[in-house]
Amino acid sequence: MAALADRRCVPCSGGTPTLAPDRVRELLAEVPGWQLGPDGRQLVQAWRAADFAAALRFFGRVAEVADAEDHHPDLHLTNFRDVRLELTTHAAGGLTENDFILAAKVNGLAGPGG
Repeated sequence: MAALADRRCVPCSGGTPTLAPDRVRELLAEVPGWQLGPDGRQLVQAWRAADFAAALRFFGRVAEVADAEDHHPDLHLTNFRDVRLELTTHAAGGLTENDFILAAKVNGLAGPGG
């Protein structure tokens, strides 16, 4: 099977099933730095950017990838440079392979350091 970062997200609908917990654990090992959210229905990663402008540039890079994949994360910016991304498949109500694909693609971007 192709590496997650080499795959493409697939369209989802309300009938798209979420991943089984065993599969979530397998895929989580393939996206370093990402963790499960408190309820286990999202992937979360946080960074500290060099400054406000660097955080916004990072969001721009994430937005380009997300638009290309048609799978969009929740973006959070607090304290002017603390960045947090949350990935979930809203239509499915939890995690699908799309979330892990996008996490892998985000890991391939230059981080928000500067």
